[in-house]
Amino acid sequence: MSAANVEIVRSIYASWERGDFSRAADWAHPEIECTSFGGPVSGGYVGTAAIEQGWRAVLEILDDAQPEAQEYRDVDEERVLVLSRLRGRQKDGGAEVEELRANLFRIRDGRVVRLIFYWDRGRAFADVGLLPDTPGS
Repeated sequence: MSAANVEIVRSIYASWERGDFSRAADWAHPEIECTSFGGPVSGGYVGTAAIEQGWRAVLEILDDAQPEAQEYRDVDEERVLVLSRLRGRQKDGGAEVEELRANLFRIRDGRVVRLIFYWDRGRAFADVGLLPDTPGS
């Protein structure tokens, strides 16, 4: 795993964990491909505005949304898989929410060119060919 790629992803999560979801232009390629499997926004989108739109959709249904990176996994020289947790409170009813998720970042030349949001870790592991209990490859 490229140490530089991991640092890029760590800095993205540092912003997200502080509640700052508006800095995609700082780290994403202008024509980033973004896909979400599940959650409030599903499908594929292009551009940094899509990432911010996706976070806005999450924030519309959750109060106190708190994403947290739990683990970074080596997939290959371009990709970093992040196992994460999203906590918050549903705006409709106030129920506490805790979801275990995964995000896959593809990085080229210091910019994220593809980002996949997985609301099901099992699908993320299957897509990248890793076993859930095996760090790295």
